[in-house]
Amino acid sequence: MGVMIRARLLATGQEFDWQDQTSGVWVDAQAATDAELAQLKAAFPLNRLALEDVLEVGHWSRAEQYPEHAFITVRSYARPDTDDEFTERLSIFVFDGAVLTLSSHGTLALGRVWPLANGREALNSPHEVTYELLDHTADTFFTVADTLEEQVDKLEERVFQNERRNPVADVFELKHLITQARRLANEAREATAILGRYAAASPADLVRYRDVQDSFTRAVSRFEGLREYLTSLLDLHLSLQSQRMNEVMRTLTAVSVIFLPLTFLAGVWGMNFEHMPELRSPYGYVFAWSSFLLVGGLLAAYFKRRGWW
Repeated sequence: MGVMIRARLLATGQEFDWQDQTSGVWVDAQAATDAELAQLKAAFPLNRLALEDVLEVGHWSRAEQYPEHAFITVRSYARPDTDDEFTERLSIFVFDGAVLTLSSHGTLALGRVWPLANGREALNSPHEVTYELLDHTADTFFTVADTLEEQVDKLEERVFQNERRNPVADVFELKHLITQARRLANEAREATAILGRYAAASPADLVRYRDVQDSFTRAVSRFEGLREYLTSLLDLHLSLQSQRMNEVMRTLTAVSVIFLPLTFLAGVWGMNFEHMPELRSPYGYVFAWSSFLLVGGLLAAYFKRRGWW
C-alpha cells in the first residue's frame, strides 16, 4: 500500500487533499502504487524516459530538460551521520506552475523542506522548491564529510599510538567510503549544473542553482581532501613502520657487534693446544671473564654515546 499523495499550495504553503490539481501546487508521492502512478500520469504530462529513470532501482543522479518539464533525480545518504553506505533517491519534476516529487520512502531533504514550506513565501515557485530540496540534499553530504573526518582523526591517533592492530585495512575501507561519497556528490553537482543551465526560468533561479552547485563542489573538494589525506596517512604509517624496523635492526646489530669480539676471544681460549700460555694459569678463567665484560662494556658504552643503541 503506497503513501497517500500529499500536496501543498505554492502561494500559501497550505497542505490539502490533492484532487488532480496541476497549477500552483507541490505534489509529493512516496512509494506510490501503480494506481497512484496512473493518477499522476493522468494529471501531469510525465515524460516516459524520466519516469523510467524514477522507477529504475539504483539509478544515478542526472538531470534533463524534456519538452514537457525539467527533471532531476539525485542520490544521497539515508544515514549521513553514520558510516552506512545505504542511499536514498529523490526525483523532481519541474513544470511551469507546479512541482512533483517522487521517492521510494522519502528522503532527509524532503522531510526537512516539506514542513518549512508551510506559510513560507520563499517557496512560491517550483524552482524555489527544487532549490530548497537540492540545497538540503547537499547538506547531507557535508554531514557525511564530518562523519568521515572523525573516523580519519581516530585512525590517525591509532597510527601514532603504534597499536598492534594494523590500520591498513581500515584505511582502504575508509578510502572506499570516501570515493563513493565523492562520486555521489560529483554526480549530483553535474546534474544540478545541467538543471540550472537549461531549466532556470529567471536569473534568480540561475543564481539559486549555482549556489547549490557550489555546495556540491565544496562537498566534492572535502572528499578529495580526505582521500588525499588518507593516502598521506598510509604513507606515514609505512614510514613509521620502516623507522621502527630500522631501530630494531640497529639494536640487534649493536648487540651482534658486541658479542662478535667476545665470540672471537672465547674461540681462541677454547682451543686445546698444549702450550697455551693461560691454559694452566689459576687466574685464566677470571681473566677471560674480565676481558669479556670489559670489551662488551666498552663497546656498549661507545654505541650508546653515538646513539646507535
